[in-house]
Amino acid sequence: MTVRITTSLLSLARRSSKLRSLGNNFTRNTRSRLFSTAVAAEEPIAPPVQVNLTQLLIDGQFVDAASGKTFPTLDPRTGQVIAHVAEAEAEDVNRAVAAARRAFDNGPWPKMTAYERSKILFRFADLLEKHSDELSALETWDNGKPYEQTSKVEVPMLIRCIRYYAGWADKIHGLTIPADGSHHVQVLHEPVGVAGQIIPWNFPLLMYGWKVGPALACGNAVVLKTAELTPLSALYASNLLLEAGLPPGVLNVVSGFGPTAGAAIASHMDVDKIAFTGSTTTGKIVLELAARSNIKNVTLELGGKSPFIICEDADVDEAVELAHRALFFNQGQCCCAGSRTFVHESVYDEFVEKAKARAMKRVVGDPFKEGVEQGPQIDMAQFEKILRYIRSGIDHGATLEAGGERLGDKGYYIKPTIFSDVKVLAFFNSNFQVNHKQVMMLNSARQDDMPIATDEIFGPVQSILKFKDLDEVIRRANQSPYGLAAGVFTKNLDTANTLTRALRVGSVWINCYFVFDAAIPFGGFKMSGLGREKGAYSLQNYLQVKAVVTPLKNPAWL
Repeated sequence: MTVRITTSLLSLARRSSKLRSLGNNFTRNTRSRLFSTAVAAEEPIAPPVQVNLTQLLIDGQFVDAASGKTFPTLDPRTGQVIAHVAEAEAEDVNRAVAAARRAFDNGPWPKMTAYERSKILFRFADLLEKHSDELSALETWDNGKPYEQTSKVEVPMLIRCIRYYAGWADKIHGLTIPADGSHHVQVLHEPVGVAGQIIPWNFPLLMYGWKVGPALACGNAVVLKTAELTPLSALYASNLLLEAGLPPGVLNVVSGFGPTAGAAIASHMDVDKIAFTGSTTTGKIVLELAARSNIKNVTLELGGKSPFIICEDADVDEAVELAHRALFFNQGQCCCAGSRTFVHESVYDEFVEKAKARAMKRVVGDPFKEGVEQGPQIDMAQFEKILRYIRSGIDHGATLEAGGERLGDKGYYIKPTIFSDVKVLAFFNSNFQVNHKQVMMLNSARQDDMPIATDEIFGPVQSILKFKDLDEVIRRANQSPYGLAAGVFTKNLDTANTLTRALRVGSVWINCYFVFDAAIPFGGFKMSGLGREKGAYSLQNYLQVKAVVTPLKNPAWL
């Protein structure tokens, strides 16, 4: 009997255990002060890891880009260069796809027994565990997320994901089905061939596992593009996969930019399937390129503006903490963040005051420091985008309760920001005669039209909205073009069931948030994507179905 451990990304905030030692300089003087400019202004801690892999991985070898070009990957704490990484373009993608095609058509990987493939994946997971300190440090350095989060949550989840799909490798099978007449009918589940994969910068290692794990378990070859902002951890992990015994060409990793390397993968005629995680705008481009080329199968995990609904029976203190973590986790850079906090009017004022107090206590600073909850945003572009949204909220009349500005003068740190009183935009003409009830209905319909309430900000900005009853909050929650996730906080089972079935989203968390498990499918409704990742459902993304029919001569039975 196996036991499945469900990991909550939010459980990290409840733990206060110390970082594992990664060198003398790492743990010395690391206790952070609360929400002070001095935290961000202190000299950054030297990461306890060396960057040794910056080239492209093609056909089992780390090589330079054909053009010789490189691009810098930056430390979000300072904006300074960590390393220069090989910049892939169309010619490099062609080389990578050709290597993957050879590996799939002529190499040992698809002809290997499923059990042998599973053993390689299990060895890979063991190596990830052995080198988890280095992986965690690279992820924090390149991305800016807290080391405690990376080392205690994300890298263990990556390892669990790889082991989950290693276990699936020899359990993928087809069917034998009855048919009318004397025929033997088999349904085969075959690998699609060469899978193109494009991963984002907010969770580089987790997205690497979500994509590479099922693709390899099904026997495919892969060409994966890392995000240009965070290429380092995937290169390190891929080298461990080679060490585990993966044949050359089965996994190829290219680092580069979307309009060049990403577009080349999505439009390549010899790529059989594309999986993309990123913005909805870019997802549309990927879908179009896939259709214009060879109509390759597409999986998309895109943006979100997820509602977090706090009902009138909620324990306000618990609701404040859960809503806080649902939004501010990972610097708010999470596609399924609970970024629309709907609070019942009976507890609204109390909730706002306590949410403000919690935000002011949030520890912001160097992500390598012990106790830090929030590091810097990923880069200057994201940093400036978030500040523009904050100015927009102020300009549109929302009440800025906390934060709203940069923290320190170095790096991309932003104070945790909270808005209340998302007000109705002025849209009534004085000659437009409506009764009071119509005004209230129209105000409710337009209440959430502010950009801070409709757009995916992808930053530490919480919008707190007031609602009267379930019908209203269901309608408002579903008005978004996104449908990735939702949270519900209530003690009433009937209320939970009503909301669970009414919300048009791919995941609903009841009295919890960000609970992920390798077996739980994840994906969205509407403009939040196509298909599902994780669990058994993701295997369908990397398999083709073939029916084989054979006549039976004088069968003893049918």
